[in-house]
Amino acid sequence: MITGAAGMMGSHLAERLMARGEDLVTTYFEPTIDMRGVEGVIPMIELDVRDYGAVHALIDEHRPDVIHHLAAQSLPTVSWVDPWTTLDTNSMGTINIFEAIKKVRAVDPSYDPMVVVACSSAAYGASMTPDRVPIDEEAPLLPMHPYGVSKVAQDLLAFQYHLNAGVRCIRARIFNCTGPRKRNDVVSDFGRGVVRAARTGEPLKVGNLETRRAIIDVRDMIDALIVLGEKGRPGEAYNICAETAVQIKELLPLYFAALGRDVPWVVAPELIRPSDEAIIFGSTAKLRADTGWKPKIPLAQTLADVLAYEMALAEADEAARQ
Repeated sequence: MITGAAGMMGSHLAERLMARGEDLVTTYFEPTIDMRGVEGVIPMIELDVRDYGAVHALIDEHRPDVIHHLAAQSLPTVSWVDPWTTLDTNSMGTINIFEAIKKVRAVDPSYDPMVVVACSSAAYGASMTPDRVPIDEEAPLLPMHPYGVSKVAQDLLAFQYHLNAGVRCIRARIFNCTGPRKRNDVVSDFGRGVVRAARTGEPLKVGNLETRRAIIDVRDMIDALIVLGEKGRPGEAYNICAETAVQIKELLPLYFAALGRDVPWVVAPELIRPSDEAIIFGSTAKLRADTGWKPKIPLAQTLADVLAYEMALAEADEAARQ
């Protein structure tokens, strides 16, 4: 079962598991991706994870062996404006998954799924200082925005349900992840901006180019989620991150190489945030030791694939207007 299958990671995970012939139950609520190419391909059931009755009914009906819980309000910026929905979706939605499992087990004690909870590096917050990276799973959780707080709650709820209710679960602490279908991150913003600049001559607008991020391809990310569901140690937290951190300004020449030419760009003051983590980079030593996972896709390939995806969308939009 996958919650949040109409998100970037959830849709790629569903496609991968469908290709493997897995029997899937995939749910969505208020998609965060462009559904072209996904709608009708991935069979989805509408489910608001805040609705405990609906969550329990679905889990009771299908009794999935593995649950990838990816449904979330995943934008820090939105969490400042609407902390209520953020905390409700991310925290209460997670409680509903675990309480539904408990209710099914009360009738069928043999029911023992593995739950992979998509937690976040945002939980580390103020702990992620340049002298502490790559940060490991033992670092204090000091979130810096309501979204981060919601992911700490989700993370610790998973630990608590494992400790006290014996639910097998994995806390997957996800770092910067991108790929085709992503929205509202620097990679997808740059990708759309490069396409627009190439088509119209309008300069690509950028913000702070000096920060460093370890950016992992969504395909490597879902490999990690799958293997954690198979080999992860229940109750444990695992960082999922790229091998190296790059300065954001390094994305520009990679995009220009994929395009085959440079495009004009400018630093836009409105895109400069009041504060920005200098570096976001996590250690994956624990994940590698327990599962044998390692990332395979270079950043240049990720950006080339994002560029191709954004170009295809732009061409489809233009054709629809004609």
